[in-house]
Amino acid sequence: MSKRRILVTSALPYANGEIHLGHLLEYIQTDIWVRFQKMQGHECHYVCADDAHGTPIMLKADEMGIEPEALIAEVSKRHQSDFSDFNINFSQFHSTHSEENRYFSELIYSRLKDSGFIEKRVISQAFDPEKEMFLPDRFIKGECPKCGADDQYGDNCEVCGATYSTTELKNARSVVSGAIPIEKDSEHYFFDLPQFEDQLKEWTNAGHLQDEVSNKLAEWFEQGLQQWDISRDKPYFGFQIPGTEDKYFYVWLDAPIGYMASFKKLCDNSDLEFDDFFAKGSDTELYHFIGKDIVYFHALFWPATLMGSNFRTPNAIFAHGFLSVNGQKMSKSRGTFIQARTYLDSLNPECLRYYYAYKLSAKIDDIDLNLEDFKQRVNSDIVGKVVNIASRSASFVTKKFDKELSSLCIEQDLYDEFVAANSEIAQHYEARNFGHAMRSIMKLADKANQYIDDKKPWQLIKEEGREQEVHEITSLAINLFRVLMTYLKPVLPEMAKQSEAFLNIDSLNWDAIKTPLLSHQINKFKPLMTRIEDEQIEAMIESSKG
Repeated sequence: MSKRRILVTSALPYANGEIHLGHLLEYIQTDIWVRFQKMQGHECHYVCADDAHGTPIMLKADEMGIEPEALIAEVSKRHQSDFSDFNINFSQFHSTHSEENRYFSELIYSRLKDSGFIEKRVISQAFDPEKEMFLPDRFIKGECPKCGADDQYGDNCEVCGATYSTTELKNARSVVSGAIPIEKDSEHYFFDLPQFEDQLKEWTNAGHLQDEVSNKLAEWFEQGLQQWDISRDKPYFGFQIPGTEDKYFYVWLDAPIGYMASFKKLCDNSDLEFDDFFAKGSDTELYHFIGKDIVYFHALFWPATLMGSNFRTPNAIFAHGFLSVNGQKMSKSRGTFIQARTYLDSLNPECLRYYYAYKLSAKIDDIDLNLEDFKQRVNSDIVGKVVNIASRSASFVTKKFDKELSSLCIEQDLYDEFVAANSEIAQHYEARNFGHAMRSIMKLADKANQYIDDKKPWQLIKEEGREQEVHEITSLAINLFRVLMTYLKPVLPEMAKQSEAFLNIDSLNWDAIKTPLLSHQINKFKPLMTRIEDEQIEAMIESSKG
């Protein structure tokens, strides 16, 4: 198998709030896939960044009495701490508020402008006369023009679901100052997306997207592509558009450029070459993991800007569905709007990594984190099956056989069956069918436990002259555990590290499992994962209420 060169990205978290379990679905999915690729011997880099521009950040910083730069720096620290504690292993985590991002934003803009893909026209927008700023739709509230519900945003009603323009909102007021918005004209810059319709139709039907996404895009093509507003007026926290005094790049323009900026930062700190991964015609692989809510942007706008500025487009974009908790949208009142840190205060991060893996497929179906099922699944599969194999076998080897595994593999056919599963499991990982991979692994875990149950080493050890048989049975069980933990390593990196210490090996290696550990010294077994208790989940829910 030839060595692949792969660059992977996830959508950028916004630097205006905390990481929550909905965010983590994407980062865990991506991290598992990246770790798997590395275990296959491929070169694989995973970059990300904070999405650090926009009106909300500017206003929040103003409210806190600090500069936006101070706000995003503090948020970045918390984001990176959360990611690290969930074992998300970025090659580089950066910020869109960086010189690398400024450089590529201006470069892409200038290339698009020079090629005739940027247009200017005057539009009318809601304007706060007290704060002297144009207002995004989410910063205007009033009464829904359809059902009359009060305290609704300027673009849609959360009561009846109606969508409308801000001009239709009744008794509108600025969320920033409380003032009544006025209409004001302003010149805006637009990326002429419709010019790329033919190229995009070809690209979106060339295997770069999941079928569900391609089908959705076909509907949007039928409706007709729209020019994309890429500018905002002063005051705004972001990068100024070259050649203007009061125009800034809208956050949606420089956010995806954050992928390129983050990778450029990685290149500057290593021997990697940027053009190897982003130059047109590059033979390396580039993948984006995103949520289905930003498919239009990532599968149409972003590839088109890359085409128009002479950069390569991604090999594929992998979209995932939304996360619900206990079958419902995450809710603070129910205690199910759970932040990453709140989870970490009560529960092992690897439990969530496993449950997400168990639920994830290559499709864009929504995923439900049912907390009772989560508890039972982790307790049954990881603690009750996988850890159980090692815990019930290790004491025999440690106490009776001086920590040394047998020199013989007593059931070579059984061991070979476990090893032979590696091809199927690898295929599931590659295709992002993590749930299928987990089920295949747990079927093997069931066989290992059944083997131990059938042989009953705890009884045999009581019979004189059968010590060697017990040694071989328990040694095989530990070798089967080693195979299973190798397959689970992309999902459970911390537990894998603890297992490596127990097995006294440098690394759980995909190729190494072809040969069992024979006449090999192991270390004393320490608990690898404890059961999830109801009290832990209750504490997490209680801490999330507000």
